[in-house]
Amino acid sequence: MKKAILATKVGMTQIFNADGVLVPVTVLQAGPCVVTQIKTVDNDGYSAVQVGFVDKKEKTVNKDANGKKEIRNRHGVNKAQMGHFAKAGVSGKRFVREFKFENADEYKLADEIKADIFAEGDKVDVTAISKGKGFQGAIKRLGQHRGPMAHGSKFHRHQGSNGACSSPSVFKGKGMPGHMGSVKVTTQNLEVVRVDAENNLLLIKGAVPGAKKALITVKETTKSGK
Repeated sequence: MKKAILATKVGMTQIFNADGVLVPVTVLQAGPCVVTQIKTVDNDGYSAVQVGFVDKKEKTVNKDANGKKEIRNRHGVNKAQMGHFAKAGVSGKRFVREFKFENADEYKLADEIKADIFAEGDKVDVTAISKGKGFQGAIKRLGQHRGPMAHGSKFHRHQGSNGACSSPSVFKGKGMPGHMGSVKVTTQNLEVVRVDAENNLLLIKGAVPGAKKALITVKETTKSGK
């Protein structure tokens, strides 16, 4: 892998391409990401680049006149993390991820990775946490068939038989109602339609997993697309 970046989802819109065809696109705020650590084979056993994305304030603990602790930016970057970022010469970051670049040795601490590493026509794999749907029944969650909708049915959207009446009855892996969504999803082989290097925006054809403002990982695709 030679190209990858962290982004946040802005939303969906539509544009016209050079042929006048309407194309639905997802807009991503891609970068700028900064290099916070270089992993090497000698020190870490593998080669990779650690990057940070989105500034985040430091968590501070002060004492008032009565000696009572007062915490500011409770959800901010703690002291240990700030030491890590200070060593790289960058500000505190909200998101930190690693990319196993083939050319990891070419990067230096505090180097910036921007949206312009991608170009129009590039194929990418996009990973994010899908939208959570809460607790759902087997029909919505797994696409199971409903029962008859007549008045005398008594069985409409309930799940059907779960197994025999003998042991083990319900086998492991049986599709049941439960929590739906909020899992890591990767959509492969999407096309980069447009790159706005000035504003660090990527316009990707079609839908991308995740809610608005969600963290998105964009990597060059592992598929050829042929």
